[in-house]
Amino acid sequence: MSVPQRTAIAPTLSEERRRFQRVRVNLLGRFMLSDRREFPCQVTDMSPGGMALIAPVSGRPGERVIAYIDHIGRLEGVVARAFPNGFAMTIAATPRKRDKLAAQLTWLANRDILGLPEDRRHERVVPRNARSTMTLANGATIPCLILDMSLSGAAVACDTKPPVGALITLGRTQARVIRHREDGFAVEFTRLLHPDFLEENVTGR
Repeated sequence: MSVPQRTAIAPTLSEERRRFQRVRVNLLGRFMLSDRREFPCQVTDMSPGGMALIAPVSGRPGERVIAYIDHIGRLEGVVARAFPNGFAMTIAATPRKRDKLAAQLTWLANRDILGLPEDRRHERVVPRNARSTMTLANGATIPCLILDMSLSGAAVACDTKPPVGALITLGRTQARVIRHREDGFAVEFTRLLHPDFLEENVTGR
């Protein structure tokens, strides 16, 4: 009498590489390790079976991870391997969930969200009045200058640099820090702004 074999939901990293095509992405999010600590992260490549994250902390191989990724949602898996500035993880999902994830990745790619810097997606302009303020998560308000901006993001000059992945309010607009610059940082807005109200929403004036 044969014994039915269990089907693994989360493939090993080598199996995942063989089965799924990975694509380069630039998606922000947060993840939680098994000890319930949470950290910001940036997904650099992804497939329906796994993804690589830049993160301040790497979990242990085999450790369970729950991640919340912009445009994708909640994902679960385990750490496959660690590297100096992050880790790779498998994604535990049913075949139906993997199909949905593949469709999400395709949709994002077709909408030009993946693989293009923010400043190539929308025309950047220099505001007439560059002075603005940023409000941090703790409520602190800090003066800053808007170097340039578009419908989807801005370059900010400021001595204070929130960590990559942090949510701030720039003028009247919620944004997420996506990278640091020598003179400040760049943000991506959590929603596209209307061109007629771009400057007043970003500078708050």
